[in-house]
Amino acid sequence: MAALLQFDFNRYPYLTPELPSIAGFIRQYPHDFQVVEVAAYLPTGQGEHLYLWLEKEELTTRAVFELLRDELGVAEKDIGVAGLKDKHALTRQWFSIPAKYQPRLSLLEGHSQLRLLETGLHTNKLRVGHLKGNRFRILVREAGGAKEKASDGPSPPAFTVCSILSTLQAKGVPNYYGPQRFGLGGQNPVRGYELVTQGKKRGDPWLGRFLIGSLQSLMFNDWLALRLERDLFDRVLPGDVAKKHHTGGEFVVEDAELENPRAQRLEISATGALYGKKYREAQGEARGLEDQILARYDLRREQFAARRGDRRLIRFPLSEWSVEEAEEGLWVSFFLPKGAYATTVLRELMKRNPEEPEEIEAEE
Repeated sequence: MAALLQFDFNRYPYLTPELPSIAGFIRQYPHDFQVVEVAAYLPTGQGEHLYLWLEKEELTTRAVFELLRDELGVAEKDIGVAGLKDKHALTRQWFSIPAKYQPRLSLLEGHSQLRLLETGLHTNKLRVGHLKGNRFRILVREAGGAKEKASDGPSPPAFTVCSILSTLQAKGVPNYYGPQRFGLGGQNPVRGYELVTQGKKRGDPWLGRFLIGSLQSLMFNDWLALRLERDLFDRVLPGDVAKKHHTGGEFVVEDAELENPRAQRLEISATGALYGKKYREAQGEARGLEDQILARYDLRREQFAARRGDRRLIRFPLSEWSVEEAEEGLWVSFFLPKGAYATTVLRELMKRNPEEPEEIEAEE
């Protein structure tokens, strides 16, 4: 069971297995991986909360929390943020603090890994989810054409990337949880499984929730992989809880034949379960697929009653993408909605976990 619970990004199927991959690697330097948060709303200019547009480098979002707490004296409960951002990257995102701390902002000056770019007042504190998504600009260094399956030689990497991104734009990107969700060595689901099956232990409640969330994420990835393997990625089944991409509305599919043309047009998609006490349950044939994943881990829905529960889209739209050739490699840019991982796009391009070093085949 321990091996099954360990996250391995390479074990999941790809949406574009028929297309070649590109060689290369990412994140040699922080500025190779750039993330800019796209806010759901901007400061209005008045209110009791001060919004900070911060640029961070080689810092976790949690580390910025601690810096604002220690340098400015802001209580952690009064700090707001819309989403977590990568550590090994150059990122820009909004934080909020009570406006009374504005005179202390000068204490942030001179910090080598953090820059204050803009401030503004607003009437409410930022909370997780208060964003539209993120724009990514990622350098694939030493990008090269990988081997073609038809032995025609390598394709130009920019051509390969454009072909794959065009397919992802048309069909949607598999909404896998990326490596950041699973901890060092992908071991967090193992600890989450212990909490679910053996009961709560003393310790940090936030950590416990995070570890169980990691187990939920692993099970979702397995469900998504099962749908891909059975050619159910861009289709809905009777009993699926489907979601409308444009409005976010959910509904239970009664007539799959009637709804599948909309699924093919990427207007609606199936959703997978993140089990808990408050989530919409699938029915019939769709529920049977979820049951297969639960049985794989010898788990029951009731064991997640301590969690709130939710549903997650099987795929997400890819937009605003571009490819730029440079001396050092390829710059790949795109916009992703909130909750989506850029590594799920990159793994389709590289046909491997992009966060791991590329294996070089020895010459015979």
